[in-house]
Amino acid sequence: MYGQAGRKQMYGREVKLVRVSTFDSRMRERDTGSRNPGAYILRRQCLVFFLVFMTMAALSLAVACIFKEDIFGSRESVVVMGEESLSAAAPQAEFFTVSANDIVVSEEETAPPVIVIDPGHGGDDDGCCRGDVSEMTVNLQIARRLSEKLKDMGYETVLTREDDDTALTLEQRVEIAEAAGGELFISIHQNACEEKESSVTGIETWFSGCPEKEEGDNWYCSCCDDSRRLAQLVQMGAVSQTGANDRGLQQSQELYVVRETSMPSCLIETSFLSNTAERNAISSEEYQEQLTEGIARNIDSYFHPKTMYLTFDDGPSEENTAAVLDILQERGIRATFFVVGENVRRHPEIARRIVEEGHTIGIHCNRHEYDEIYASVEAYLEDFQDAYDAVYEVTGVEAKLFRFPGGSINAYNEDIYEEIIQAMTERGYVYFDWNASLEDAVNSSTPEQLLQDARESTLGRKKVVMLAHDIVYNTRVCLNRLIDQFPDYKMEPLTADVTPIQF
Repeated sequence: MYGQAGRKQMYGREVKLVRVSTFDSRMRERDTGSRNPGAYILRRQCLVFFLVFMTMAALSLAVACIFKEDIFGSRESVVVMGEESLSAAAPQAEFFTVSANDIVVSEEETAPPVIVIDPGHGGDDDGCCRGDVSEMTVNLQIARRLSEKLKDMGYETVLTREDDDTALTLEQRVEIAEAAGGELFISIHQNACEEKESSVTGIETWFSGCPEKEEGDNWYCSCCDDSRRLAQLVQMGAVSQTGANDRGLQQSQELYVVRETSMPSCLIETSFLSNTAERNAISSEEYQEQLTEGIARNIDSYFHPKTMYLTFDDGPSEENTAAVLDILQERGIRATFFVVGENVRRHPEIARRIVEEGHTIGIHCNRHEYDEIYASVEAYLEDFQDAYDAVYEVTGVEAKLFRFPGGSINAYNEDIYEEIIQAMTERGYVYFDWNASLEDAVNSSTPEQLLQDARESTLGRKKVVMLAHDIVYNTRVCLNRLIDQFPDYKMEPLTADVTPIQF
């Protein structure tokens, strides 16, 4: 592991994987040859020449068409697309013939993201060594395996060094990553304790913390969110695949390579070489395969996340819903709130804030009394209308989404739920159940239990509608950790365009 004092201001950038044409300004040169400045300039010149040529050709064609129309006074005499000549009306006039096949515009595939892998140490710097195992050698072995797995997934990779003889300064490692146009940077390292043999084991992953945060502050900060998310994914992948002791995430401003790279970056300590069992494990091909499989899979999740829809029932409440909204706003996440009409009237400012901050607002019920709501189809429709009116009067939103109290099929509505669904569908409303839950309606649940229930009920699904309750104190307490628990998911609000999860 290595660090270096001193700091320069670097600004992170949002990493998005998009399909673009060759002249989209978001696309950069990514192929291996782009590291040759001469070749890069030549390609740029060719591209510029091609674009200028195509623009002039298009303008010439337009002028020719207008000129023809002026001469012959007939739009029908001009054929722009197809295999025919531009004019059949004046054979005595000589005009060039343009065919649809004469102009070929090829759209270049977007180059794959570049992942920069940094095998720590090298040259005269062996890193930490125990027995006959050298850190720099193990780091390179892991980096090569990870590189091959990522290439097999379609990514481009760059290793900062490709042999043990190469010595690089920390500054050179960062320069290589920047010159390669890396979109992610992962530095591979091994750990060790001072004593020759230690019982300490496990994997930990480091990322650069925000310099403005003071010790003891909430460790989340939006300016380092991408690096934190990458570190979470790398750590989760490594631990889940190997079964190693999870030492969690570590945050520091002292690690030069993750602090100074402009792309999302992390540094993983994959074992303790001072522990005999871990030293033997990390030296084996089988263990390295498991380790790199987990890391590669979760790097892929960074670019291709699954989708989770956070949904909150029973609010709004003045204190808890406001705290939930504060967290979501800080994290840049939009969620869905299925509200109770009576609570909307009690706390109109919170209901308006839900809408103003971009969340989806839906109907849960007007009064959360199951016996009354499900007494009959008519009773349900009347309760729904009262809640709908409350939302509309307070927020101006004509809510289209709703959630049944207790879910669409429950012990209170089993005789009438089909009729209610039919009546609501005919009125143009869409209902959402859920396929994962915090189980936070149980009064005795602790924040730790809520997190465990959420994790266990998700089951790795690609599309998750997560049930939570914004009136529950422990839900707000664990919300930041809940979001952190799912770095392989993007959080989105429900809309009428989302295919609903229904029981």
